[in-house]
Amino acid sequence: MAKPEKSFKCGACEAAVFENEIAKGGMKIPIKKVSFQKRYKSAEGEWKSTGSLDVNEIPKAILVLTKAYEYVSIGSDEADSHSEE
Repeated sequence: MAKPEKSFKCGACEAAVFENEIAKGGMKIPIKKVSFQKRYKSAEGEWKSTGSLDVNEIPKAILVLTKAYEYVSIGSDEADSHSEE
């Protein structure tokens, strides 16, 4: 699997930004995509991922997805400077 360009984590929630290419009109156009997952340990001790959230994890999911959206829509330099304020 490709390494994300940027990832945002809060607790068990993570949003990762990837850059992909799509073909349009014979041209390759870069497009950013965001994946979301919540990591947890199963009863057998194995790490797994899910998109299912407990009520207390919803604010964390919103936070990481908002940060990913800022990064994708504003740009990496500006998003980084806003996160330091």
